[in-house]
Amino acid sequence: MAYESIDKLQKVLASEVFKHTKDPKKAAGRALGTLVEIITYYLLKTWGLNNQISIERGLEEYGNPDITHNVEYSLHPIVRSSVLTIEKSEKAITSNKILKALEATKFNLKGFEWKSNQLLNNGILRNACVIAASKTSILLCSIKADEGKNFELHIYEQSRKPYAIFECKRVGVEEGMSKGPQTIEKAKQGAYVARAASSLQKIRTESGELKGIIYKSDGSYIIKPFVDLMEEVIYSKDKELLRRFILTVGVVSNHGNWFTAENQNKELRVLAQSYDWLLFLTDHGLAEFIDNLLFKPAKEYKLIRNIFLSSYAEAKKKNQFTKVQMNIEADRLLLKYFKQNINIIEKWFNVISPKGKPLSVLQSELDELKNKDWKKILL
Repeated sequence: MAYESIDKLQKVLASEVFKHTKDPKKAAGRALGTLVEIITYYLLKTWGLNNQISIERGLEEYGNPDITHNVEYSLHPIVRSSVLTIEKSEKAITSNKILKALEATKFNLKGFEWKSNQLLNNGILRNACVIAASKTSILLCSIKADEGKNFELHIYEQSRKPYAIFECKRVGVEEGMSKGPQTIEKAKQGAYVARAASSLQKIRTESGELKGIIYKSDGSYIIKPFVDLMEEVIYSKDKELLRRFILTVGVVSNHGNWFTAENQNKELRVLAQSYDWLLFLTDHGLAEFIDNLLFKPAKEYKLIRNIFLSSYAEAKKKNQFTKVQMNIEADRLLLKYFKQNINIIEKWFNVISPKGKPLSVLQSELDELKNKDWKKILL
């Protein structure tokens, strides 16, 4: 790695990109958090999960639906989908324009409340763009292909109930401190959501063994060693096990904040015992992303650097380098970079828990959940 640590990298960002801000180090820290979210998002897209992703969707607690929590990313079953061709124009591609064109194809929109989002405006793409919502599902739209004079759009209806969630946690370390001041609070928040989301609950025996318990609709339940029960649920066809199950995944970054030498700090252990999967985005991985695309990009990726810098410039008009809003050309190049380098990018992540399982197992579990017959399961 070209930098001794992410903290050193944060200082470089502060001095070279954010020196015009009131608190350059804090601004650089927020940008690093955004980059962790972007890396996670494009990893999921490269894994073929674009149509399943929702961003910042409210998640109901299991058995306690009056309380909801916004999560970075949730993955949802697809109820139905459609492809739509729409003419390019200088005007924005609005949800209203998309829905009117969709109605003309006889796509049933009964029961849906139309939204006012813009899929594309002045070259800025809205990721996971919600165009309408009903009581049980959400209608989203993305650009499937650029066909010269037209865009081919993918319309997909997601069930409101997700089958997986991803949350990203990054806290910077202040000068003279061994860890970020909000680390334990972030860990507790993440742990609470992870434990409250799914019908598969974690419990411990007096001897410390981690067990899983899952209730069925008739009040009966199954108790087994947690990882064994989680795998049983994921690969099951039993709707009673799957209908309220949500796989919880946490992503943390900044080694110095979560580890003392190579030993996990208490905060990381709290998260590892709460999420079903906890991934650590290595300092090397984050630095390589920044070096290859933002600091020293090859010629073909220089536009990404320019978009990033313009999004944080003193006279910026609008940020177009976030998980929600991304410049359309930067989006195309990021997808290209991730597809071409996916084997390297996957090595940026270390699996903290479950112990001994590689990242490829998580990808397989997400594929398994994605391909379930959710229409039958959620009836």
